Amino acid sequence: MSPRFNRLWFATFAAQGAEQLALTALPLMAALALGAGAGEMGLLGAAQTLPWLILSLVAGILADRWPRRLLMAGAEGVRAILLLAFPVLILAGWGGLLTLGALGFCLSTSTVLFGVAAQAYLPGIVDRSDLPRANARLEFARAVTMIAGPGLAGLVVGWGSVDLALGLSALTSGLACWLLAGRAMEPPLRVPAPHQALGRALAEGMAFAWRQPLLRAIVGCAMAWNLSWWVIQSVFVLYAFRRFGMDAQAIGVTLGAQGAGMLAGALAAPSIARRLRLGPMIVLGPALSAGAAMIMAGGAAAGPGIGMVLLLAAFFLFGFGPLLWVIGQTSLRQALVPDALIGRVSAVQQVATAGMRPLGALLGGAIGAAWGLDVAIMVGLAGFGLQLTIILLSPVPRLVALPSAA
Repeated sequence: MSPRFNRLWFATFAAQGAEQLALTALPLMAALALGAGAGEMGLLGAAQTLPWLILSLVAGILADRWPRRLLMAGAEGVRAILLLAFPVLILAGWGGLLTLGALGFCLSTSTVLFGVAAQAYLPGIVDRSDLPRANARLEFARAVTMIAGPGLAGLVVGWGSVDLALGLSALTSGLACWLLAGRAMEPPLRVPAPHQALGRALAEGMAFAWRQPLLRAIVGCAMAWNLSWWVIQSVFVLYAFRRFGMDAQAIGVTLGAQGAGMLAGALAAPSIARRLRLGPMIVLGPALSAGAAMIMAGGAAAGPGIGMVLLLAAFFLFGFGPLLWVIGQTSLRQALVPDALIGRVSAVQQVATAGMRPLGALLGGAIGAAWGLDVAIMVGLAGFGLQLTIILLSPVPRLVALPSAA
């Protein structure tokens, strides 16, 4: 791999660490310090995820027009400033749920810009044949932060304060900004996308994703997966507190099991790729996710001890399977899409991947408040069955290897 890729890997590690620390600390503060209920937790989750729905496509246009490394560096710089400013707001008496929601929205906006730009930047610095290996390494970095971030945030909040957790997040964001801002990260010369009208530029990326059967199936599966995941995520903290009597540290460890699954998936991905065709490897993600949801739903009937073991197993599978999915479908998209469109098409995928999050968070919170937390978990289970059905009925399972660019 090139020096540019190695620097991108370290920057991704730092940026993902900042995101995991902040996104775990804010709900813990809402539940423990502010006494938020199911409906309020759903609103907070929606605020943290809304940027993926309303800003991803605009981020795709920017990634096709602007220098992608500078877009990533700017996003992390803004995140660091916001995190450092939050304790000042608390001291000024602005530390309520509304401020938490606004902060979560702004932090996620930075994540949206970084994610779209990074996916568009990668094909310009590695060979096409190296895309799966490069994506596997980037996902390995994300897996490590998924393990360390929630657990570290839970420990810091339990033993110290939310301010300290957010300060650590700001530090790692600043490191990512510094790594990306140097001219050594400038990729080979590329031709930026023409400056079309906003609506036309958006339509071009969406039309490409819709006309391509492989991309269309991936988008549909991602929409169902993320809607279901956030139905569960929006109520999980309360579910763990009330059903199993777990404290902040135990919840952090349980959430960290997803990162352990991702780490195991990243380590196993090369071996799995050698033994399976590309299509079945991608399908493993939805299949294991459906199994994980069944295990989590079964935990409701178990006692606290066995129930926590089942939750750990479920989150492990929620990391292992989708990690294989991300490596496979990201490499597929980067191989299929021309460079001038990659930002916008990646943004369409990001809307599908994350744009369903606020809808799922609101739905999960509403169901949890009206009919109970167990019902919300069962609705999530049904959604994971749907996402598996979508991908099995598509051309994806028949893929042998990366196709040529469209």
